[in-house]
Amino acid sequence: MAFESLSEKLQNTFKKLRGKGKVSEKDLKAAMREVKLALLEADVNFKVVKDFVRDVSERAGGAEVMESLTPAQQVIKIVNEELIKLMGGEAEKLNIASKPPTIIMMAGLQGAGKTTTAAKLGGLLKKQGKRPLLCACDVYRPAAVKQLQVVGGQLELPVYAEEGVTDAVGIAKRGLEHAVQHSNDVFIIDTAGRLHIDEQLMDELKEIVREVSPTEILLVVDAMTGQDAVNVADKFNSELEISGVVLTKLDGDTRGGAALSVRAVTQKPIKFCGMGEKLTDLEQFYPDRMASRILGMGDMLSLIEKAEQALDLKKAEELEKKLMTQKFTFSDFLDQMEQMKSMGPIQNVLGMIPGVNAKALKNASVDEKKMAHIEAIITSMTTEERELKDKLTPSRKERIAKGSGTSIVEVNALLKQFEQMQKMVKQLSGGNMNKKFKRKGLGGMMGGPGMGGKGRFPF
Repeated sequence: MAFESLSEKLQNTFKKLRGKGKVSEKDLKAAMREVKLALLEADVNFKVVKDFVRDVSERAGGAEVMESLTPAQQVIKIVNEELIKLMGGEAEKLNIASKPPTIIMMAGLQGAGKTTTAAKLGGLLKKQGKRPLLCACDVYRPAAVKQLQVVGGQLELPVYAEEGVTDAVGIAKRGLEHAVQHSNDVFIIDTAGRLHIDEQLMDELKEIVREVSPTEILLVVDAMTGQDAVNVADKFNSELEISGVVLTKLDGDTRGGAALSVRAVTQKPIKFCGMGEKLTDLEQFYPDRMASRILGMGDMLSLIEKAEQALDLKKAEELEKKLMTQKFTFSDFLDQMEQMKSMGPIQNVLGMIPGVNAKALKNASVDEKKMAHIEAIITSMTTEERELKDKLTPSRKERIAKGSGTSIVEVNALLKQFEQMQKMVKQLSGGNMNKKFKRKGLGGMMGGPGMGGKGRFPF
């Protein structure tokens, strides 16, 4: 999970501060030393860490904090504000050309995920009503063109490619002409990468820039490479003058060094982050939301947005009515499982909820095989059994087990968990649930499969 180790260390540091009625200068110095070590262990750039700790210490050492009734909370507030500032302050959107098409050039080293990210970005813009055209200009890597065509096809995006042509600059120019002729208002160029930065790579990229004048030059870097990602970003920026950064594999980066260093080192914003392997797992980067996640405060806005995109609002409204009347059936259970799956990895979803302990999610995992078994068990029930109109007698359980290719033990285990789920639904429908959650369809999700397990999801 993103920032897992850093988040855990910082939260432990602040927990110690909260335990003190009054924070002395000595306590503050000790806390700042732990923050410094946590950031360095997270592979954050040394100069960035030094400046960050200095800025926090200067603000936290003032009378506003030392004489406050809640000094620990004030320190956390300052750290949160400085983290937001470190990552760029305000979220920065894509620059859109005043006259279409908007030209976006993707750059980066091999293996960073340029091709997939180009398609993900195209898919994201398509959802926003744009008409993107992908252009295959990686003419050196074997099967690069085919890869873009495949991922583009999965998202129903057109791809401009010229088989057997090795002139990337010419392909970009002709691709742009094609975009104009076919009224594509976004033109995304997937360029070649190397295993390292070299003169030939940079010359080709500079030539493409001269010929097509991109609106955006987005550098794609692998967040999991930590400080190396920051060094790559700095070098590309000095050669190309990039307009923004896309961090891929951020969901697997437990340290977070790249996300916390890139903006400070390059002075260029992180515009998007890859949070999973699916072609829909690309998110706009929000510094304030990311800082909130790091400090264990959750990220409700992103969770609500994710729910709005993934959940069927009509089904959510129907389920809300059932929750209010405390009627929750196996059919609802199956619907909830499907909708939870569509929102992405369960650890990422739960990590956005304020107060959910990241440490407790460490061993949380979705057992795809068990999920398939549960779906098979429920679909092997009759309509009356799913709607709880017919009691599941031993003979019925035996029939369901045979029909689903599972065992009586698995059927009984599901029934037990379902009873727990019904109890949770009664609690959630008792008026304690946040109204905003219910409006956005999250009320049902919060009663979804796996929420009652002990460290494993689902069951």
